[in-house]
Amino acid sequence: MVSQFISPDKVGLLGDIDFDFPEGIHAIGRLDNHSEGLLILTTNKRVTKLLFESKVPHKRTYLVQVKHEVTDETIEQLKKGVSIQIKGGGDYITSPCEAAIVDRPPIITASENEIKEHLPHTWLTITVTEGKFHQVRKMVKAVAHRCKRLIRLSIEDLTLDDLQPGCVKEIEETEFFTKLRIDNWK
Repeated sequence: MVSQFISPDKVGLLGDIDFDFPEGIHAIGRLDNHSEGLLILTTNKRVTKLLFESKVPHKRTYLVQVKHEVTDETIEQLKKGVSIQIKGGGDYITSPCEAAIVDRPPIITASENEIKEHLPHTWLTITVTEGKFHQVRKMVKAVAHRCKRLIRLSIEDLTLDDLQPGCVKEIEETEFFTKLRIDNWK
């Protein structure tokens, strides 16, 4: 599914979810059709500016499954920043980030994209404060690993928790902005 309600292409859309979305709703911090996890939908047009164009960077945490075993040295490379290609073909050094090797959380359901347990792979968490196009995928590629599964777990304190794919959870506006650590929303 793509993170939009309309498309000229024959793809799964947010409108296909069994939920009565209000008029004017749109996705914030979209996910590509190969990624999964937390997606913010809102009718408040100021949220994008407050969240992603703010002088204060906002953390986004991803669970990433990569081919082969990742070393501690590789984690250190990711933490310091790596060179990735950005739109237009230029090189970009990513900002320092948080990265760690983790076990696969039991709440995450199996996926057809997932590497089978018997094949060499590693689960990582990567927390970034910037959002270049396909940044996390490009970061793991820059350290010689292939991203097989990418799940956004959180944006600041707004977390996926046990919300399953295709499900929607409504949040009261004050709680929403508090969890996103946005103070000047009124």
